[in-house]
Amino acid sequence: MDGFDGFGPEKVVEVYNPKLNMHGVCVIDNTALGPSKGGIRMTPSVSIDEVKRLARAMTWKNALADLPFGGGKSGIVADPRMMTPKQKDGLIRAFADAIKVVCPSEYVAGPDMNTAEHEMGVFASVLGKKSVTGKPAKMGGLPHELGSTGFGVYHAALVALQHLGKDPSKVSFAVEGFGNVGWFVAKFLSEAGAKLVAVSDSKGVIYNEKGIDFKKLDVVKKKEGSVTKYPGKVLPSHELLSVKADMLVTAAIPDLFGIGDVHRMKFSSIVQGSNIPTTPDVEDVLYRKGVLVVPDVVANAGGVISSWVEYIGKDQKFMFKSVQEKVSKNTHVVLSQSEKKGIKPRDAALAIAQERVLKKCKTCRV
Repeated sequence: MDGFDGFGPEKVVEVYNPKLNMHGVCVIDNTALGPSKGGIRMTPSVSIDEVKRLARAMTWKNALADLPFGGGKSGIVADPRMMTPKQKDGLIRAFADAIKVVCPSEYVAGPDMNTAEHEMGVFASVLGKKSVTGKPAKMGGLPHELGSTGFGVYHAALVALQHLGKDPSKVSFAVEGFGNVGWFVAKFLSEAGAKLVAVSDSKGVIYNEKGIDFKKLDVVKKKEGSVTKYPGKVLPSHELLSVKADMLVTAAIPDLFGIGDVHRMKFSSIVQGSNIPTTPDVEDVLYRKGVLVVPDVVANAGGVISSWVEYIGKDQKFMFKSVQEKVSKNTHVVLSQSEKKGIKPRDAALAIAQERVLKKCKTCRV
């Protein structure tokens, strides 16, 4: 997304701290439904354009989940692997202090790539508990480590399979990423009877067409540090897109695949557990090929639903119930509208989200 359009962004706050070598950005995309909500990612490659795209995704995601939040996102340009925990905490504190002009009145932070409950606790120590969700439980938080996003992605996958008339016990699936989201999706889908055949992490892909035992894989990952130590065929990370499986669940990096990858993808369905794993034009091609794609703004809303539950002071039980109900309902509505209108699922989702935002927005335009 270049520049801005009729929905936003309303504000782009770029901040620097030369002493700490901290460079960050906070994008407030749209606040028609409430304060903007979105996590803070920390990677060496995060850019303003990436954060803008993610903030826009959050606008639609929050609207689709029927939450009183607008869309926002933050990014800190840094490599956590190259710093001590103390240095990382220092960056979080500096970033929080730098965006206090908009947080929490216009932006509520949360965890994202390379930030988790500890970092959210550090953030809250600077700007207060209402400035952030995903905090440690001792601070009244519902940490995303509970698996809210992965739990929601799992339910989106179940609805997608139901839409396709497929029994989970007769379906194979591959998971991109074995972190907070991918781990839970692999666990829940395996327990539902689906056959896990491929999993990737930063070291590569483990592929076993006969099936991967989730519990054993979990032990191997924790003991050896990589899924590639599990028995099976080890492939380079990008080869995950070429494995034979009925469903692909993306659960890690943005821009995972492009138009040049479509020809080698054999999946009949793709559930986007990660944010912006590809572009709308690639989804157009997949749609024309008959591949069912459940878009990120629908599938991975479990994390922000959990954030809302924390924000209103409810407990873990209420959170899991809310995630299951909202994600399942929204996935069903979006896929039904897609089929009824003959448009791809993302277009159906955006039509619903835009209608909800426009009803509340006095300055928006299409």
